[in-house]
Amino acid sequence: MTTKDSYNNCLNTIYHLRRYGIILGLNTIGTILQGLGNPQDTFNCIHVAGTNGKGSIASALATILHLSGYKVGLYTSPHLVRFNERICINNRQVSNEDVIASYEAVKSVHNGYREPTFFEFATAMAFYEFGKQNVDWAVIETGMGGRLDATNIIKPALSIITNISLEHKTFLGNTIAEITREKGGIIKNKVPVVTGVKQKNAISVLKTIADSKSAQFHRLGEAFRIRRSNGTFNYYGLENVWRNIQTGLNGDHQITNAALVLASCEILNKNNLGLDLQHIKDGLVQNRWPGRLEIVSESPLILLDGAHNFIAARNLAGYLSENLSDRNITLVIGILDDKPCAPMLKSLIPFCSKVILTRPKIDRALPPETLYPIAREMISDIHIIPDVDKAVIHAIETASPKDAICIAGSLYVVGEAKELFEKNSALLNKNQ
Repeated sequence: MTTKDSYNNCLNTIYHLRRYGIILGLNTIGTILQGLGNPQDTFNCIHVAGTNGKGSIASALATILHLSGYKVGLYTSPHLVRFNERICINNRQVSNEDVIASYEAVKSVHNGYREPTFFEFATAMAFYEFGKQNVDWAVIETGMGGRLDATNIIKPALSIITNISLEHKTFLGNTIAEITREKGGIIKNKVPVVTGVKQKNAISVLKTIADSKSAQFHRLGEAFRIRRSNGTFNYYGLENVWRNIQTGLNGDHQITNAALVLASCEILNKNNLGLDLQHIKDGLVQNRWPGRLEIVSESPLILLDGAHNFIAARNLAGYLSENLSDRNITLVIGILDDKPCAPMLKSLIPFCSKVILTRPKIDRALPPETLYPIAREMISDIHIIPDVDKAVIHAIETASPKDAICIAGSLYVVGEAKELFEKNSALLNKNQ
């Protein structure tokens, strides 16, 4: 069997594992990792939870740590095109051979009372790989929630909770307070916490958890703050004032994410990590996070943004309003069935001249016909093209060089679009 066959067989097996456990918890992941020798205890960790911004913050911290001379693992989800994206070392995806080896290792030790979920299996693979490659630090993004998330088996040096909004209500709760308790479950005894939460009830819940665990609590707007100025910002931190900071990611909300990164760096430096300001600045500028306000073509301008919940859709709408108001925008959008489709569409459609409703291949995607009545109330130029590839091609073929195409609504839609562009790069060079 070739490496390619073995790789595909591994992925086919884990993709067929259930998405969530019958009962979420840490027993299964704990059993697997114990069988692997508890690799998660062999490296330092930073744990990142929240509703939006987890990946951007995690990748920025991984970049800064790497520039500072550390060997760094990064575990994020979901992937856009290839499974390997989830597990990176020094900002490089692991190889197919590494995926096969970590799969075989996890498969050989599992003997829990139930079959692991896809995410549990993938998490064990990542921790095994980080241990095998002797990383100094690993930046770990939660999959869903925090308290019972498979990643919560780690013992981090720092916990980050980006922000909170209503999501995954079936599993996390129906109110901001309930969801905050779940995400706040990553807070550990005497481990400092950095957060960007704004709601009073969410702040209260996190402070209560942090106080109960003697964890220092650092909140944006209270312990540290920022001031924006002409594309840069000044950071007024826990102990430092850093001026003229820039981020390499598009969108005003990325400045907020960058502030959490800077506060995290200050805390890490209290542990003598030696993250100097130039490496921190360079890390923010060099940071790239695919599929989030990612421009892949200029003529027509093609923008990819997962915008997979209401807050993300609102951030995207702000970007379209501020930066693309002089262009005719075609919105190619597909949304999953656990997302607030009406508020998302109502945020985005007013800035667009045409809408193409589509559907990613994942079984949780809403049929375009479900989105149509909502969209029809706001715009008349609507097309239903269920296949994402065909929807994107139609958008490009009917766009003028000065138009813009925004592909959004789900990271799965963005992933299928990116895969299309990888296979057919000519689509991105139509008018170049």
